[in-house]
Amino acid sequence: MRTPIIAGNWKMHKNVSESTQFAIELAPKLAEFKGVERVVAPTFLSLAAVADVLIETEISVAAQDAHYEESGAFTSEVSAAMLNGLAEYAIIGHSECRAYLGETDEGVNKKAKALLSNGIKPIIAVGESLEQNEAGETASFVGGQVRAALDGITAAQMANVVIAYEPIWAIGTGKSATSKQANDIIGGTVRATIRDLYGDAVADAVRIQYGGSVKPHNMLDYMSQPDIDGALVGGASLKVDDFTELVRLAAEAKGV
Repeated sequence: MRTPIIAGNWKMHKNVSESTQFAIELAPKLAEFKGVERVVAPTFLSLAAVADVLIETEISVAAQDAHYEESGAFTSEVSAAMLNGLAEYAIIGHSECRAYLGETDEGVNKKAKALLSNGIKPIIAVGESLEQNEAGETASFVGGQVRAALDGITAAQMANVVIAYEPIWAIGTGKSATSKQANDIIGGTVRATIRDLYGDAVADAVRIQYGGSVKPHNMLDYMSQPDIDGALVGGASLKVDDFTELVRLAAEAKGV
C-alpha cells in the first residue's frame, strides 16, 4: 500500500514569527496520524525556523521551489544544494511558477534531477488550463508534462518522486475537479504514463496527489479514490484545525 502524503503549501503567507508559532501549534495536533506522511512548505525566509521546530517530530518540511544550478550568479535563487539538511521535499513545476516565473518543462526536469542528486524528494506539479480541459486536451497535455519532467530520471530514483496533479482552473478558485475526474486523470493519465515509462512496479508504487481547492468537506471523497494518494493543499493548510482535519480524513479514508 502507498503511504498517503498530505503537503501544505503556504505560498507567500506567514512571516517567520507566524510560521514558527504555526508549526509549534500544528506539531502536536498531527502527532497521532503516523500512517500519513505530513509535509509543510513554508516560505524560504521561514524554512530554517520551521525546520528547527519540527526537527524532532515526524512532520517533514518542503521548500516551495529550488534552482537547478548548484551555485552561481542567480540573484534571489536558492539551489537544491543549499536546501540539503533543511528540507526533505521541494515543490517544483507549480502552475503559479509556470505562469508568473516562466517555469518550463525543461526547467522542471533540471530541478528534479538537481533535487534528487542532493537527496531531496521533488513534488512535481502538473496540470492543465480550463481551456485545455474544455477542449479535451487534458490527457495529452498532462501526459506530456509528466514525460518531460521525468526525462532521464531512473526507475530507482522514482522511489523518491511524488507527482501532484493540480488542474490550473481549480487552484485557489473554489472550483475543483470531482473525485472521479481527478482519479481518472491521476490513474488513467499520470500513473499510466509512468507505467509506460517504467513498468508496473514503479507505477504501482509512485505516489500521486491531487491539488486544487482541497477542503475538509471534499477531502474524504478524494482520498477514497484508489489512485489518489494524497493532496497538495494551499489555502486549507494555513489554519491548524483545517490542515489537521485534512490529515485525519486522509488517515480515515486509507485506513491507516
